[in-house]
Amino acid sequence: MTKLAALRERWMKDPNFRTEYDALDEEFALAAALIDARAQAHLTQAQVASRMETTQAYVAKMEGLKVNPSVATLRRFAEATGTRLKITFEPRET
Repeated sequence: MTKLAALRERWMKDPNFRTEYDALDEEFALAAALIDARAQAHLTQAQVASRMETTQAYVAKMEGLKVNPSVATLRRFAEATGTRLKITFEPRET
């Protein structure tokens, strides 16, 4: 097990950490979806940025959750990566 994995495992045992971590689940899912779409398209951040007519730094901020992109921006990202944007609402787990 890597040092990072061991550290994460230890932190996840802390109820306060776990609550905060779980609260970010949707954001982590968005970041993963953006990175996966770009990787599946075999594109660099710079290539996606060029197709979106934005900067590589902005694409990096999107993937790193440093900005909150609009639906229009997410559509441009989808078009740039040859994917389609699909937003769903799901019942919360109780």
